[in-house]
Amino acid sequence: MDHSVLLSLMYRSRFFEEKAEEAGLAGLIHGTYHLSIGQEGTSIGLTSGLMPSDWIVPTHRCHGYNIGRGSDPFAMFSEMLGSRYGLCKGIGGSMHMTDTSTCNFGSSAVVGSGISLAGGIAYALKEKGEKSIAVAIFGDGASSRGTLHEMMNMASVFHLPLLFFLENNHYGMSASSSRMISTGSIYRRASGYSMKSELIDGNDVMAVHDAVRAAREYILSESEPFFIEADTYRLRGHSRSDRCVYRTREEENEWRSKDPIRRFETFLRDAGLMDESEIHSIKDKEQSVIDDAYSRALSVKDDVITVSEMKGLVTSEERGRECSGSVHHGSYRKAVYEALDESISTDPSVRVIGEDIGVYGGCFGVTGDLCKKHPGKLLETPVSEETFTGMAAGAAAMGLRPCVEVMYGDFSTLASDALINHAAKLRFMSSGQLSCPMVYRTPVGGGTGHGPQHTQSLETMFIGVPGLFVVAPSDPYSAKALLKSAFLMDDPVLFFEHKALYGEEGDIGDENTYLPIGKAIVHGNGSALLAIGYSKAFRTMMRALSDIREKVTFIDLATIYPLDEETLKREFRRIGKAVIVQEPAMGGSVAESVFRVLADAGEVHGNVEIVSSLPVPLPSSAVPESEVLVSSERIQRAAFSLMS
Repeated sequence: MDHSVLLSLMYRSRFFEEKAEEAGLAGLIHGTYHLSIGQEGTSIGLTSGLMPSDWIVPTHRCHGYNIGRGSDPFAMFSEMLGSRYGLCKGIGGSMHMTDTSTCNFGSSAVVGSGISLAGGIAYALKEKGEKSIAVAIFGDGASSRGTLHEMMNMASVFHLPLLFFLENNHYGMSASSSRMISTGSIYRRASGYSMKSELIDGNDVMAVHDAVRAAREYILSESEPFFIEADTYRLRGHSRSDRCVYRTREEENEWRSKDPIRRFETFLRDAGLMDESEIHSIKDKEQSVIDDAYSRALSVKDDVITVSEMKGLVTSEERGRECSGSVHHGSYRKAVYEALDESISTDPSVRVIGEDIGVYGGCFGVTGDLCKKHPGKLLETPVSEETFTGMAAGAAAMGLRPCVEVMYGDFSTLASDALINHAAKLRFMSSGQLSCPMVYRTPVGGGTGHGPQHTQSLETMFIGVPGLFVVAPSDPYSAKALLKSAFLMDDPVLFFEHKALYGEEGDIGDENTYLPIGKAIVHGNGSALLAIGYSKAFRTMMRALSDIREKVTFIDLATIYPLDEETLKREFRRIGKAVIVQEPAMGGSVAESVFRVLADAGEVHGNVEIVSSLPVPLPSSAVPESEVLVSSERIQRAAFSLMS
């Protein structure tokens, strides 16, 4: 590495952040920011030790890494000032500076959760046979997160080309690592995961560079991950409002004496590699670069992205296909299996990721013998839902099309960070630089006696999250056709399968059969009542109203977010009476969203009834469970009341 380049980049990072701090104090930056002044040795040392094709996932304290990877300071300033000329068009701000042109995935503002994204990138690089690594960058505070330990375990088990880079600046926010972490040698924890590790001086840029370069060579030659802990210190507060009341001035002064830039300058002079005039020349040049970039960014700061443009960045236009072929008979379980089998067969980028999906065939037997039919295409994981879902999001952004299977929908609470904070927002936060074509499958619902923590219908957790598509099919035909379309989407699709439907029999389309995501399915053309539902509740409703089928128009929502508002409004205007049936309890539910849509189309008072489960957890016992769940009798009472 050219010593002058290292010094230039450290100065550029320092001057960038000093100018950003100046802008913040002047009230020119709307949001918060996190400065890494004093930590330039870690960011510049790390990035200089990598190859251009290696991917990094920084922390929210990301400016130095962007500088080190070669991001344009003008675009970085513009991002912080909120203009459309920013790296992410001003959407991400200081904490989210994605720059795919430099293999910078962008940072996660949720402490530690970028680690699993980096793991997914490493998995994708390995699957595609690329000789590059991914780097998960995190702070000492994140070392207490469970997802780090889950990812360390999986990286070791699956031999991923992943470098764990711990930037230990001794403070999570205000809490010192000495009070919050049970060991003084965090890097030694890696040995518990059969992983080599090293502690380095993070304020010695050459030491960081050399350690990273050596770790990279080890990772690629030995097909094993590596863990580096870099000891450093931030000379500013955690964020713009932090006045550092939790640490002493003496401590700060001690670390100022270890300033990585001053140390490197001393080394260069003492080694005879540069004289004072050369150092000043580099310093003046970088100050000029930053001043010019800031001046240009300031001149265009009011040119901001429009609401219309932002909406266009939430999801792609792709909604799958609508076409049909011949049909055959089979179960809901078989329909999902066929969709997986055909998608893996026709698209080499498809992978299935989850627990017990190998020889066991999946908790509900859905994956069956896929591991034998498609060796290497199923990744059977440890019990680590949050992390393997995050891995899927990272891998999807790198060009794979992962399908996550989570054993029970109840465990979606564990996976929700990866789904809501990352999969749903990758396209938007990166201003279209990244997308997340992944499918998340999980069984939900009651009627099977699995008890309060294995029978919830938690799909309602995800409705209203921009960037997600939420699908809940009701029969074998739609299950296969919608899942096949989900694999064509360039956005994350959450696919909820009701466990009580797996044994349901019906028509299944062939390999040419697809249904579009986001379009409701209309059955019948009755004019006395509109019956709306999804998943198992829709089947229950159709059976309950079978005697008056010719009088009813049934709408199977199929996609519960976003709703097919056009179809709902059209049919409600035509009929004027509607019953909405769902399995989840009422609060914050799909039925309430449908009610709002109908209210935009006509008079709902006295004309719309909602039938849902009672607002209590589902018990295991058969009789109490049936009393909580939606019943045919309750549906009939609501329907006949409306029709009379």
